[in-house]
Amino acid sequence: MKETGSSNKAIARSEYWRGVIQQQAVSGQSVSAFCAERGLTEQSLYSWRKRLGDQAPVSFALVTTDRSDRRPEAPLELELSAGCRLRIPCGVDAATLRTVLTVLREQP
Repeated sequence: MKETGSSNKAIARSEYWRGVIQQQAVSGQSVSAFCAERGLTEQSLYSWRKRLGDQAPVSFALVTTDRSDRRPEAPLELELSAGCRLRIPCGVDAATLRTVLTVLREQP
C-alpha cells in the first residue's frame, strides 16, 4: 500500500506544478516576478517545467448538459483527441480518475 500512497502523492505534486506552470504562462508575468509573488523558487518552477515538458498535456473542452435529461447513473464520457471515447462509470473515486488521466498523458 505504501507504493499507492507515494504514487498518489507524486501524481498530486505533478498536478500542482502543472497548474503552477500554466498559471505562470497565462499570467503575463516573468518567471521571477511570478515566483516571488507566490513564494516559489525559480529553480523549482524551471525544474518542474522541464520534468513535465515531455508529457503531452490532456486538454478538455467545456461540456454543457441539459440537467432535466440527466440520469444519475449516466457515466462520464470523455472524447479524446485521437477520436476515441473513454467512458467512466458513476462512482469512480477521484484517485482512480487522476491515475487514468496521468496514464493518458503518458501515451504518445
